[in-house]
Amino acid sequence: MAIECIKTIQSMPQLPKNQDHKEVDESSFIFDASLLRHQLHLPKQFIWPDEEKPCLKNVPELVVPLIDLGGFLSGDPAAAVEAARLIGEACQKHGFFLVVNHGIDSKLISHAHSYMDEFFELPLSQKQRAQRKTGEHCGYASSFTGRFTSKLPWKETLSFQFSAEKNSPTIVKDYLCNTMGKDFEQFGNVYQEYCESMSTLSLGIMELLEISLGVSKAYFREFFEENSSIMRLNYYPPCQKPDLTLGTGPHCDPTSLTILHQDQVGGLQVCVDNEWHSISPNFNAFVVNIGDTFMALSNGRYKSCLHRAVVNSKTTRKSLAFFLCPRSDKVVTPPSELVHDLSPRMYPDFTWPMLLEFTQKHYRADTKTLEAFTNWVQQKRS
Repeated sequence: MAIECIKTIQSMPQLPKNQDHKEVDESSFIFDASLLRHQLHLPKQFIWPDEEKPCLKNVPELVVPLIDLGGFLSGDPAAAVEAARLIGEACQKHGFFLVVNHGIDSKLISHAHSYMDEFFELPLSQKQRAQRKTGEHCGYASSFTGRFTSKLPWKETLSFQFSAEKNSPTIVKDYLCNTMGKDFEQFGNVYQEYCESMSTLSLGIMELLEISLGVSKAYFREFFEENSSIMRLNYYPPCQKPDLTLGTGPHCDPTSLTILHQDQVGGLQVCVDNEWHSISPNFNAFVVNIGDTFMALSNGRYKSCLHRAVVNSKTTRKSLAFFLCPRSDKVVTPPSELVHDLSPRMYPDFTWPMLLEFTQKHYRADTKTLEAFTNWVQQKRS
């Protein structure tokens, strides 16, 4: 059955109701980490419902494969097949796996973590020079006070766009310098290089996903070769009541692939079989997970899994998240090998900007984002 592609959101049909996604006055509440990290009484906006409050003790460790990319990157076909097999098994269960011997310079990773301190330890007024505007996904966000009125995450973020297109060779550096000033030129250089490394790594992982799914060689790699991705620096300050709040609420990533590097503090949790599990930090490894866009691209074969971040009362936690996204004009449609009589189309064609706008303006990402988005697209089409 042919499924038409809708590339832009125009008039909005009736939207699914989910949580409290409504715009609020940014000035109504300010998340100033330098003050809130010492407060014994949390503002009500940060207190989560009892059924969603975190469990901080005796959380079981998630069993995830540790994929050694060394052989694959050196051109060993047998190593590539084995890595693809392990990735495929993980992606059918929960969509999370770790990669080591990934070829990324450890000094670059260390610099990317250390420069986060340089930004997030600035006074709030200086960080707000990069303030994220309502409806946009780039810039500085002190919690999500401009988007939601309750269940706010206990974190600060700085997000920026990356493009692998040849006409945008310094997009990250230019954005950070233009936003924060020339003093941030080296800051921009570090994250420009980091994003380029993440883009290269993600294309390698795409090759392994091709092998694991049995699709044409280079299908996914070419689809993402000129990716237009998002880089996010996550900064979770200490919280005196960590059992009442969350650093990041339960959600599935709407993007294609997430490559995360955690510091040594820990806090990532994944929900598998209705139970929360932790993924312990490993400086030598990246945590990789499937997002909703790739779930659609694989015609539902590989899973986008619910996950969250918890906080603690003593130590700031940091993480670096690279969200791989296709170029804006690429149509997300599964390869022919994944569509047949026994496996019909599960999702309509769409472009990434359409799903991004849906999650930024109309729907707070959760475990049913792709389902809600699909229903909305089909409603609009009919």
